[in-house]
Amino acid sequence: MSAAPAPRPAAWRALAEARLDDCADAGLINHTWLVGSPPRFVVQRVNVLFKPEVHEDIEAVTAHLAGRALCTPRLVRTDSGALCAVADDGAAWRVMEFVPGVTVHKIDSASRAFEAGALVARFHAAVDSLEWEYRHVRPGAHDTVAHMQSLERVVQGGPALPVAEGILAGWRAWPGSLEHPTRHAHGDLKISNLRFDEAGRGLCLLDLDTLSRLSLDVELGDAWRSWCNPVGEDGLDTRLDLEIFAAAVGGYRRERSLSPAEIHSLTFAVERIALELAARFCRDVVEDRYFGWNATRFESRPAHNLFRAQGQLSLARSAAAQRSKIAPLLEGR
Repeated sequence: MSAAPAPRPAAWRALAEARLDDCADAGLINHTWLVGSPPRFVVQRVNVLFKPEVHEDIEAVTAHLAGRALCTPRLVRTDSGALCAVADDGAAWRVMEFVPGVTVHKIDSASRAFEAGALVARFHAAVDSLEWEYRHVRPGAHDTVAHMQSLERVVQGGPALPVAEGILAGWRAWPGSLEHPTRHAHGDLKISNLRFDEAGRGLCLLDLDTLSRLSLDVELGDAWRSWCNPVGEDGLDTRLDLEIFAAAVGGYRRERSLSPAEIHSLTFAVERIALELAARFCRDVVEDRYFGWNATRFESRPAHNLFRAQGQLSLARSAAAQRSKIAPLLEGR
């Protein structure tokens, strides 16, 4: 049986006869098609988690980047000039320019980590001068205190979960601070959201629905948590790989300097975000309602999330054990 034809939103007449193919590198949130062969545009049906106003944010940031001669995908307006088209169920359709290049799903070398760090730093340096109030905001996405309090509530009076005790103990012992200034941020710097050229140099950031203001330790802590763990989220023996970390920091510092305050906050950043994600996974062990799960490897969502929580706790402990080595790398020593 042949696959169903790709939908063609009527707001762009040019799509009526265009070739649309499923995008092999698409993420899990938005359904994505490529237009043309070779591709020229990307069509997405945006998850209802992201309101249409998010496209005002994307337009503001990408226009700012383009004005500074940085590569970035731009929105293609509808025939009537709108940034997106809203379906009857409230979901938005959008068309964006396709940026040729390479997508990777795991850091495969120190040189890749260096280029990833440099790309993110160029983005941060460019948006430092942006004046914009975000229209689409996800409150509490990285409220670590609230995530820990939620974990405490759901495990009280329930079955004993040693991993929950370990997460909460790790958080109580965490020596960092949460009082940091916010800045323009991408918000989801997993490596598959970075585009590289064939030579391995960073081109641009993709998947811009999470643009917002975040503290630098949240932005880079989440990136490094993902990039510098060679095992990935579905492993137990997770660790912070200092060689990859050093390369990522080196690339970042080449393009944007770090202040003493930023260096101090970043020393504890991976540990913070790993504990935060561990708490969220562990909470879903009890509530069994949020994260997707792999039914081919695990018997249930709680079983998969328990495994994930254990892995992120292991990563946080690895970062904690290497604090004395992390700080000099951030200082360029």
